[in-house]
Amino acid sequence: MLKKVLIEAAETAASIMQEYSTRSFTISNKEGLNNLVTEVDHKCEDAIISIIKNNFPSHYILSEESGEIIQDSNYKWIIDPIDGTVNFANRIPVCCVSIGIETDGKMEMGVVYNPFVNEFFFAQRGYGATLNDQLIHVSKSDNVLTSCLATGFPYTYLDMQNGPLEVFSKFIRKGVPVRRLGSAAIDMCYVAAGRFDGYYEHKLNAWDSAAAFLIIEEAGGKVTDLKGDPYNPYKHGIIASNGLIHDALLAVVNGAEL
Repeated sequence: MLKKVLIEAAETAASIMQEYSTRSFTISNKEGLNNLVTEVDHKCEDAIISIIKNNFPSHYILSEESGEIIQDSNYKWIIDPIDGTVNFANRIPVCCVSIGIETDGKMEMGVVYNPFVNEFFFAQRGYGATLNDQLIHVSKSDNVLTSCLATGFPYTYLDMQNGPLEVFSKFIRKGVPVRRLGSAAIDMCYVAAGRFDGYYEHKLNAWDSAAAFLIIEEAGGKVTDLKGDPYNPYKHGIIASNGLIHDALLAVVNGAEL
């Protein structure tokens, strides 16, 4: 039942995204320059929450635009109605619906769905990860210098040691390809599918990573915080990889030279 409702919610939101891909919609700004939200974000979120409430009225919900709907429940739905809103607002088809389900504080199930390229990533703890119902696995690259990486940058720069630009500079000065697609959930799913070998970001929210980090783990990858401790989506920093380059990626993010 959980899986069925999760898929229904993701597919419904995705259909709304597609509906508005050729229509005009309002765009406004949140905290930080170019931190956008559109009316489509709200429509997708409303549809997702409505489906959850109709089926599981007692479940806790955390969503990017609405915040928390607090319930005394063992289940929590963590929702990003459109991850990659700037891309969506500019008609760039690198954006997705991301929904994760926590059970007793542990991520149990997640969906990341980009309808514009028809890629539906799904994972359930203990059952592996799939892309369009086909099992996926992380890459086998074991050298960070020959890896293809992904990252993202916060809307307000983090003035911190080994911050986003400093780490990025280390990699690109060595010729390491580092991509910035504009959707954390898609970046992470591409690690799960073996397209990227690793991904790091200094500042994420739970709705950015909740579904995708489980997808990586179920695809055989490794996800930690910036200190190398087990990942918690309520912490800001993340390093995700195929596992083989994880220690090297972690070291560079923490100040080591390549």
